[in-house]
Amino acid sequence: MRLKLALALLLTLGLGACATAAPRSKAANKARSAAEVHVALGQRYMQQGKLELALEKLEKALIFDSSYVDAHTVIALLYERINDQRKAAEHYRRAADLAPRNGAVNNNYGAFLCRTGKLDEAAQHFATAVTDPFYKTPDVAYANSGSCFLHAGKFDRAEQDFRRSLEHNPSNGESLFNLATVLFQKSDFLRARAFLQRFESLGVANPDALLLGHNIETGLGNTREANEYARRLRTEFPDSPQRQKLEPSTPS
Repeated sequence: MRLKLALALLLTLGLGACATAAPRSKAANKARSAAEVHVALGQRYMQQGKLELALEKLEKALIFDSSYVDAHTVIALLYERINDQRKAAEHYRRAADLAPRNGAVNNNYGAFLCRTGKLDEAAQHFATAVTDPFYKTPDVAYANSGSCFLHAGKFDRAEQDFRRSLEHNPSNGESLFNLATVLFQKSDFLRARAFLQRFESLGVANPDALLLGHNIETGLGNTREANEYARRLRTEFPDSPQRQKLEPSTPS
């Protein structure tokens, strides 16, 4: 499960950061409106895969208003997509400088830092994100933080973050699945099964979950249940890498 940083999240960025801002002049408001239009166009072109046009629109947005947080975040996403990590980092950092207490902005920057291997810095931004009283999805920041520590092999901290995520949103699928993964890694198979079952109750069938279910039931010594997960994985996702990870001796 990858860290959550979808374009849909951008729709809420910057709103909290502007709530207490000083009154803007008519010219500034006009510039901001133009920037918003160009960011919306940039997002649309990104979704269509027209990245050169998207970059053009986003650069124009920043010409109109270089203090527009969403413009920095969207162009950072674009630079990440075209593998320009230096410029992506520059714009994520600028967004965080402009909105230092904004939950969504800090969550996005933390996710980027985690993807680039800067665990300690990422943790600081995730911690800042969840202190924003106006941030509507702290469960996402906790889930991202947990994923960061999970991939670093720090299972106790990852478990803590996933549990905090589920306190805020008991139906956060990423946290349910990843908490099951953490508990499996810690050989706590019974609790791993419980969280995987909660994940499965959301109706999300994917090869990662089926493979994890197979491995959990194998750890518990439940051959019949393990074989049922293996059968489903072979039937529903026959060409998946997860299917290839099954033991060759597992019955069909």
